[in-house]
Amino acid sequence: MDTTPWQQELFADVLACEEIRPAGYLPGDVDAAAVQSAAARGEALLRALAVVEDGRGEESDEHGATHLAIARIEARLDLLTAMVATLARSAQDDPARELHWSARGVRLRMPEAVPAGSRGRFRVQPADWLPEPLLIPATVLACIEAGGEYDLWLRFGPLGPALAAALERHLFRQHRKAVAGQRRPR
Repeated sequence: MDTTPWQQELFADVLACEEIRPAGYLPGDVDAAAVQSAAARGEALLRALAVVEDGRGEESDEHGATHLAIARIEARLDLLTAMVATLARSAQDDPARELHWSARGVRLRMPEAVPAGSRGRFRVQPADWLPEPLLIPATVLACIEAGGEYDLWLRFGPLGPALAAALERHLFRQHRKAVAGQRRPR
């Protein structure tokens, strides 16, 4: 287990997830107004994602026909959203990367080095079917060379309490899905 100071700062005593997602780091200082705007959009995005994902798969014996009709509508919306997402994607999409992340920060591998202390934004596609990226302000804690690429350790912030809570809930749902996927018989 990695016991670097960055590992401790970002992942000690908090829920952390490992997953593969389209993600990247956008270096460059972000002004306070842009941070607030991105935080509000990020919180709204994560709340909407929670409503959609938490509402799926709930079955009720009393409303079986209604549930099936809603499930069909949801499936059609998923297909439509996936088609629109495919059309909306540009050539500058982030590639899928291994992420180890918590509500405090993330470790991801990037092709270029970024100096420690640099400020910018972490960009991630929070759901496969959702083309809208989540942008989180971040500071580079460390950049370590790893086989021709670089592991970036990013600390999120500043995050308001609402965005931090929405991010924690999102990561909890991702963790719960991963655990459920491991328990399914193959």
